[in-house]
Amino acid sequence: MQKDVALITGGSRGIGFAIAQQLGSDGYDLAIVGRRAEEEVQEPIAILKEAGADVLYCRCDISDSGKREKMLADVKAHYGRLNVLVNNAGMAPRVRADILEADESSYEEVMKVNLQGPYFLTQAVANWMVAQSSDSDFSGCVINVSSISAVAASIGRGEYCVSKAGLSMATKLYALRLAEYGIPVYEIQPGVIATDMTAGVKDKYDKLIADGLFPQARWGQPEDVAKVAASMAGGSLPYSTGAVVRVDGGFLIERL
Repeated sequence: MQKDVALITGGSRGIGFAIAQQLGSDGYDLAIVGRRAEEEVQEPIAILKEAGADVLYCRCDISDSGKREKMLADVKAHYGRLNVLVNNAGMAPRVRADILEADESSYEEVMKVNLQGPYFLTQAVANWMVAQSSDSDFSGCVINVSSISAVAASIGRGEYCVSKAGLSMATKLYALRLAEYGIPVYEIQPGVIATDMTAGVKDKYDKLIADGLFPQARWGQPEDVAKVAASMAGGSLPYSTGAVVRVDGGFLIERL
């Protein structure tokens, strides 16, 4: 019996790797997409394989349309099918700058990686999933990993906030478009999660957490996000296309 296949962008580290580990343990075969060379990701790929998943690593910059097309062709050649797309890859601005001073080159780079790439990758995968949906045994979904920055403004990295807000709207758009085919689209909004991306601000957030920034007074862990993604992929939210799940320790709860 063939396993379902999950494609996870940015799946060799941080949140993406945790999602890959969770889905692999749940019985999925995996297509892991990243920008690093294959020799640089041997350790995480070996860990995923040791857990029992077949793993295809695809080196791809998702902001590049030609590279996206080749990557999907490689996945089709290897597996012939795809059930779950996790749009997880993203980047912060290389330099945090006040929105009155930030330049267009940073905006363009962040938008291409965080929004344009996932938007058109989803378009290509959605068409593939629609074609597969004629098979009565097919099940599929799309999961966008955005950020609480889709909602919470941060004037020192405006381009990041705008890109994540755009990805949040893309969730709604694709949820509406794919509903007739029984393909749900979900969004996860992580808060401050302990990954290499946040390692440089650990001392800052250690103090903020101790001072009560989050109702649940701890760092978020990649596994917290992975458990939500696994529930979505596994069909536990069958009547909730377009749903947004925040994994932020209660940070965005409105309170007095």
